[in-house]
Amino acid sequence: MHTGITVYETIIGFVSGTVIGTLIAIALWWSDFLAKVLDPYLVVLNALPKTALGPIILVWIGGTTKSIVVMALLLSIVVTIINVFTGFSNCDEDKIKLLKTFGANKRQILRKVVFPAGIPTIISTLKINVGLSLVGVIVGEFLVSKAGLGHLIIYGGQVFKMDLVMTSVLILAIVAAILYLSVLWIEKKVLKMM
Repeated sequence: MHTGITVYETIIGFVSGTVIGTLIAIALWWSDFLAKVLDPYLVVLNALPKTALGPIILVWIGGTTKSIVVMALLLSIVVTIINVFTGFSNCDEDKIKLLKTFGANKRQILRKVVFPAGIPTIISTLKINVGLSLVGVIVGEFLVSKAGLGHLIIYGGQVFKMDLVMTSVLILAIVAAILYLSVLWIEKKVLKMM
């Protein structure tokens, strides 16, 4: 039960952070003005230890599963935005110029050149995000949860049940490995299709 809860919260935060972060990266690529305005904020958010926002999230959202998922989302979204936007920005300019000479609009350039060129960056970001999302969930469970592996670790530490703590940490390591291997499997499938 505890493992399932942690995995569920991690997957929701991971997928949400990756999708929303990619959409924001597309918006930044689309609008130079938006990219210039948001760049300093992204730099600050990236440097900020997001786990320190845990108590603030608890006050804003409440002590529910939502706050745990938001912690996972926050840890992965900024990395996604920065990495994917950088990948989009480093796309081959000659291909973009070629499409422009054939009269392609920005949406067509995104669909035909920029997004496909950014897929390897998105996949490498997935590898980072799966671990960050798990960290976010564990921090959230430390702070608020009454279930999940993070809760078991905190509870075991409070009542000096080190066997519970070590077992939970071991299960957490196995979960992290399985999630990472799942991302590698997705990577192989996507790269085969390209």
